[in-house]
Amino acid sequence: MADDTPAGTAPAGGEPPAGVADSSRTPGGDAGGARMNRRRFWVAALVAGAVALTGAGVAATAFIRSPAQVAADAEPPPQDVLIARVENRVLAETVVLRGTVAAGQSIQVAPVSAGGEGGAAPVITKVSVKSGDAVRSGKVLLEISGRPVFVLRGSLPVYRDLKPGATGDDVRQLQDALDALGHGRGGDERGTFGPGTKNAVEEFYSSIGYDPKPAVDDDGAAVDGARTSVTGAERALVDARDALAANTDDKQKKTLKKARDRAAEDLDTAREALAKAEAAAGPMVPAAEVVFVRAFPARVATVTARPGAQASGTAMTLSSGKLMAQGYLQEHQKGMIRAGQKVRILDEGTGRETAGKVVSVADTPSQQDQQSGSQGTGPDGNSGNGGGGDDAQGNGAVGYLVTVDPARELPSGLAGQEVRLTVEAASTDGKALVVPVTAVSAGVDGKTVVTTVDGTGRQQRIEVRTGTTGDGFVEVVPLAPGALKQGDEVVTGVNPGAASGNPQGSP
Repeated sequence: MADDTPAGTAPAGGEPPAGVADSSRTPGGDAGGARMNRRRFWVAALVAGAVALTGAGVAATAFIRSPAQVAADAEPPPQDVLIARVENRVLAETVVLRGTVAAGQSIQVAPVSAGGEGGAAPVITKVSVKSGDAVRSGKVLLEISGRPVFVLRGSLPVYRDLKPGATGDDVRQLQDALDALGHGRGGDERGTFGPGTKNAVEEFYSSIGYDPKPAVDDDGAAVDGARTSVTGAERALVDARDALAANTDDKQKKTLKKARDRAAEDLDTAREALAKAEAAAGPMVPAAEVVFVRAFPARVATVTARPGAQASGTAMTLSSGKLMAQGYLQEHQKGMIRAGQKVRILDEGTGRETAGKVVSVADTPSQQDQQSGSQGTGPDGNSGNGGGGDDAQGNGAVGYLVTVDPARELPSGLAGQEVRLTVEAASTDGKALVVPVTAVSAGVDGKTVVTTVDGTGRQQRIEVRTGTTGDGFVEVVPLAPGALKQGDEVVTGVNPGAASGNPQGSP
């Protein structure tokens, strides 16, 4: 029986003919399958291209190098030693320490007054100067309980009241200071407080507006009593002489002569007593009222006194003389520094440097910034003098005081400021060949050598004689002339980087 089903049509309930797609199972038919195949193709192409490019880059690195790489490949392998060049220069060994600028003399004015009337505590009644003022000889600095404290020229410290009849170098100093102010000592010998010196003291006190204190505070009672005694003795002698002259009895004359002679002796004694009383009387210069300073003009460094306050301790500080620098050496440094060595004084605030030289090094250690009593110690080691003391003492470390004299005057503003002192402890005589101290070694044969190395790495031992050392370097003199010269390279140690393959020696 013939099949009436149209060609290309699947029979009912049957499969489609071979080669014919089943559009009822795949939506879109042949178009969907073609798109899927194209996606797979492009993904595969991209992966293949990336792999090809990566391979090309890796291959290129094997043939292309940067200029830095080319230069590094051309360098010789790192040396297995550390080297330094031989220098030709002046070698100096230095000691650096902190210092302070101070005047040649520093004086603490700490007068001790007996107080006011009735035993009242001494009170500051006037302050005549302020910090920074310049003062000259004869200037009144302050007033305590109505009494002046003035300054005079002199180097000896005051240690006693200077009264009429006194003798000594301190009296001579007072006479010279007053004479410089126009108040001469008259006919007094130098060093003797006589009538001429009394007049000078009277004149000086009058010039500053004060009355001097009397040496004998009895309102003249001692002199008046002595004069009365002289008058009585004179009258007794006159009476004895008159009685002897009027007597005609030879037996009584012997007795009257004895009375006359005794009256004459009594008059002599009374006159001697009067002379002593008059010599002791007159003006004096109390130790509490005078401050001696070696050089003028002096400067007022600090003022702590205030009117109305009780007078105790240091009232003010004066500085006098040339500004100098001082510092303290430690025990291990003392043997390296001596007088005459060159010093560089650096003001770190301004960068200004001044040359100087060491003038003294203390033989015994002392406490830094130490102050004792009223005597201020200057860089020259001498003491100034005030009128008393407050027993203040610093708490600095112990060291050996070294004093430096600048070649030119330091600015006044540096007084009391810190500076850096660089002391040239030793130096070569002119230029010399110097190498790091690590470049010098002693062989088993006892010879002192340095080892040179040339550009090829070849090493050679050169026997040398060492000289001055300083700042990590040492002077060397080759025993064979010309064997060592400036610019030669010497071995100073082992290069740790060479052993690890790192030329810089870093880990």
